[in-house]
Amino acid sequence: MDRAISTPTQHRRRLRAWLLGLGALAAALAAAVGLRTVLQPSLRRADLLTARVETGDVDATLTAAGTVIPAREAVLTSPIQSTIRRVVLAVGARVQPGQTILELDKDLAASALAKLDDEQLRNQNKNAQLGLTLTRSLTDLQAQQQTQDLKVSSLQSALRDEQHLLEVGGGTAEAVRQAELNLRTARLEAQRLRQQLANQRQASQADRRELGFTVSMQQRAILEQAAKLRQADISSQQPGVLTWVNDNLGTTVQAGDALARVADLSRYRVRATLADTYADQLHPGDAVRVRLGPGTDLPGTVASISPAVDKGTVTFYATLNNDHHPALRANLRADVFVLTRAHRAVPRLRNGPFYQGGQEQPVFVLSGGRAVRRVVRFGDSNADYVQVLSGLAVGEEVVISEMKNYVDTPELRVE
Repeated sequence: MDRAISTPTQHRRRLRAWLLGLGALAAALAAAVGLRTVLQPSLRRADLLTARVETGDVDATLTAAGTVIPAREAVLTSPIQSTIRRVVLAVGARVQPGQTILELDKDLAASALAKLDDEQLRNQNKNAQLGLTLTRSLTDLQAQQQTQDLKVSSLQSALRDEQHLLEVGGGTAEAVRQAELNLRTARLEAQRLRQQLANQRQASQADRRELGFTVSMQQRAILEQAAKLRQADISSQQPGVLTWVNDNLGTTVQAGDALARVADLSRYRVRATLADTYADQLHPGDAVRVRLGPGTDLPGTVASISPAVDKGTVTFYATLNNDHHPALRANLRADVFVLTRAHRAVPRLRNGPFYQGGQEQPVFVLSGGRAVRRVVRFGDSNADYVQVLSGLAVGEEVVISEMKNYVDTPELRVE
């Protein structure tokens, strides 16, 4: 026969069941926390680059690749077609004005000058011959005109005689008309000769001017060739340092080919290239910073911009406020930052691999041993700093290492 379970026993059984359930729940919660701890990604604090949000200035810049070049560099070219006979100075030598750097073979140029002199003598001889011919032609025409003038005078006298005979009855009207016709014909011929003489004088003057122009042009060619011959000993008009010379003896060079470069190495400027997509943001007079190395930034100004685009890049030149800084060297590579906008006393974060160049992106903020993902809105940037518009407070520590492998992770452990 079954007996009824006492009330205390029932209470104990229910209590034990509750305790067992709570224990199982606690064990499950502990296992879940432990599993989450094991599965949650973690990073070593020593492997992270971090920076704190601070207040400061941010200058928006365009980054260009630059090369330091001499402020003044003279390119010496060949004045004639010739061959290199002798190199007097080596690269690196100091050059004084008028000092010979390189000598060209002058034989061909001297022969060309002699040919020009011969042609000039021939032109002068032709000028003299033309003068004699023109003088003879004018003399003949003048003699013909004088003869015709005498004939006109004679026919005038004959006409008067015929008219007188007609009046006294000793002549005829037909004789008078014939005398008048002869006189009119003679006058027309005299007029023709006068016009021919005037035309001949004008033609003679034109022929003399034309030959005179030929002689003048030939004389200028002679002077130019003589000057080129003198310049065959290549020299510089300014002092400086010889930075390059064509030292290939016997090489044929054409007129206009570069033979040497002489630079003033006491002053420098910068030649830089920028992608043509940013060309509309570049203007003469824009401020620039030229970075020669860590901690060496030189201020300057955009002096000129090349109008042509070459292989997707625009070339511009910048002058430096301190163009004789000791760190400046010819052909030294440098980063050039063109300032487009300036922000003063704004929240900023040091630039680093984390920054993707967009206005809005996720970053990881360090807090209590955790790196928490947070979406932040950024503004303008340069090589050093990024402007913070929203999402971060001054003083917060941010991971600036590259974190794109964890971009979908809301939180990371930092050990």
